[in-house]
Amino acid sequence: SVRLFLAYFLKKGKVLLDVLERPRRIFLGRHFNRKTDLSNRVYASDEARLKAIEKAEELESKLENGFPSFVKSMLQSHVTGGFWLGLPCHFCREFLPKRDETVTLVDESGDEWPTVYLARKNGLSGGWMGFSRDHELVDGDALVFELVKPTEFKVYIIKVND
Repeated sequence: SVRLFLAYFLKKGKVLLDVLERPRRIFLGRHFNRKTDLSNRVYASDEARLKAIEKAEELESKLENGFPSFVKSMLQSHVTGGFWLGLPCHFCREFLPKRDETVTLVDESGDEWPTVYLARKNGLSGGWMGFSRDHELVDGDALVFELVKPTEFKVYIIKVND
């Protein structure tokens, strides 16, 4: 998409207002300059979403190491557009740092994605988009987040259409 922004220029003692257009550059973890296409959004059915959540909860119940964990069902806002991932407030208050910090997400293959945890907002921002895109997350996918270190989550992905 095209982002409009206003720029003020000082020219011959006058302030002129120009409206400039420039394409939005988006950092996507390992991908650069790819534009976000929101035209092909696919929404999960309630039944498919529930099935993915149930599978994720079953997986969570089988985790044997005793680390704190939670299940998060993906919404469009988590996987397209804004790429903000709010985390459960009670979990953040009890287990996560009280200040902004880098939190690493580790997938089942052992690959790592650094993300920015915003303590006052209880969520992941920078870096989450790269993780989401690299794992091709979609609306309805369910993720199990297991806090294996103070700032490291092991993430298990249950795809909505599997």
